[in-house]
Amino acid sequence: MFLFLSKFLPLFVYPVGLVFVLLWVAFALEKKNEWLRRILLLAILVLWFSGNGWTAAALGRSLEWRYLPPEDTLQARVMVVLGGGTEPALYPRSSVEVNGAGDRIIHAARLYHAGVADTIIVSGGGINWMDQREMSIAEEMRELLLLMGVPSEAVVLQDQSANTYEDALYCAEVLDGMGVEEIILVTSAMHMPRSVGLFEYQGFRVIPAPTDYKVTEASWNAIFHPDNAESVLFALIPNAGDIGTTTSALKEYIGMWIYSLRGWM
Repeated sequence: MFLFLSKFLPLFVYPVGLVFVLLWVAFALEKKNEWLRRILLLAILVLWFSGNGWTAAALGRSLEWRYLPPEDTLQARVMVVLGGGTEPALYPRSSVEVNGAGDRIIHAARLYHAGVADTIIVSGGGINWMDQREMSIAEEMRELLLLMGVPSEAVVLQDQSANTYEDALYCAEVLDGMGVEEIILVTSAMHMPRSVGLFEYQGFRVIPAPTDYKVTEASWNAIFHPDNAESVLFALIPNAGDIGTTTSALKEYIGMWIYSLRGWM
């Protein structure tokens, strides 16, 4: 019981859980202004719906499990790796670092060493006003790939793009110059449906090689087929991690909707 409480009670002290409780308190105390009560209730519902484990897992799985790791051996001339997994070498960082999507780079290096492709195109330019990078995202990825033993001659930079649509657009120029029609595409599993659609729109046959799964079979079963009350209670209380997963999934769905309206996929 002590172990459970030591994990569960802090959820109400962390910012998301604390705000959740404070909103309930404000809703309970406010008796006169009906519109204010409605707004508070809406805020509570949005926070709970976006931050509980069931919503996050369902939305994440609906995207990530469209492309599961292939059972057959991958093989193509070129592998394209989309940016988003690096942090720039800005003080006090001593070098380029990986973030939560850094699995993209690790997975690409693993596939290269397994002999699935001869060339890796790393794609990403960056947005200076957002991240103040001193080098492009593509250059950061190349630096990390070299650290993992990928030879420099095997890495091709595409450092003009600022979003996924431009990743596909500018990579297409590089790939067309190489006479390539089929690619292995490496990106996060949640990002893969939008990415595949964009590269297929550019005319390429895409072999998805997803990584960076947030929803595993074990975590799915723990949430939707719990064998104890503790799992249910943890799923009930909104937390920053589940809000992050829900936000990422919504970003992908909104992106696919907008790109479809623009005729890009």
